[in-house]
Amino acid sequence: MVSNWFHNRKLICGEYDEELRAREEAEQTLRSFRKDTDDAATIRLDLERRVESLMDEISFMRKVHDEEIQELNSMMEAQQVSVELELTKPDLTSALKEIRNQYESIASKNLQSAEEWYKGKFASLSEQASRSNEAMRASREELSEFRRQLQSKTIEIETLRGANESLERQITEMEDAHDAEVTTLQDTIGHLDTELRNLKGEMAQHLRDYQDLLNIKMALDIEIAAYRSRPDGQS
Repeated sequence: MVSNWFHNRKLICGEYDEELRAREEAEQTLRSFRKDTDDAATIRLDLERRVESLMDEISFMRKVHDEEIQELNSMMEAQQVSVELELTKPDLTSALKEIRNQYESIASKNLQSAEEWYKGKFASLSEQASRSNEAMRASREELSEFRRQLQSKTIEIETLRGANESLERQITEMEDAHDAEVTTLQDTIGHLDTELRNLKGEMAQHLRDYQDLLNIKMALDIEIAAYRSRPDGQS
């Protein structure tokens, strides 16, 4: 029975060590995923700041462009009025309008090119942010799964620890009971040894008494035989 208890204890200790190693591995993986999640969060914040900065820059450039167009229009209108006052030739007015239209066309194309470039840049940053969000979501899901596994391993370890402690208490109780039983048996053996020695002494005394009685009987038998063998009347 004791050997079975020790065998069970050995098995539980082995399972406990295995679960403990699994828990340590899960904790290590959890720390790694926490770092990956923190890195992904940092990248996401950086991308958000870059997008915000880019939007501010686009807004600023639009404002500057609008101001430049407005200022140029004002200058050309003033120049056109001055020229119209001084010159009445229609071809000069037409030339000024053509120059203005060409400038506005060039400015519009430049603005369109700038907007397309910034839109492409914004789309690229948005895509990076989306990938970062997806990676962060996957990391959070894996982190949640590892937390669940870690909690499960912790419960199993606590269960095994409780079973191990219970076995240790039972083994201690069995050892104490065994020690008490051994002590009782040793006391009983001591008493039996004493009684055996006493019995041996009494038996030796009985043998000696029996031998003495046997010797007396033999002597009496000899005397009786001698008495019977004598002739009648002789003393």
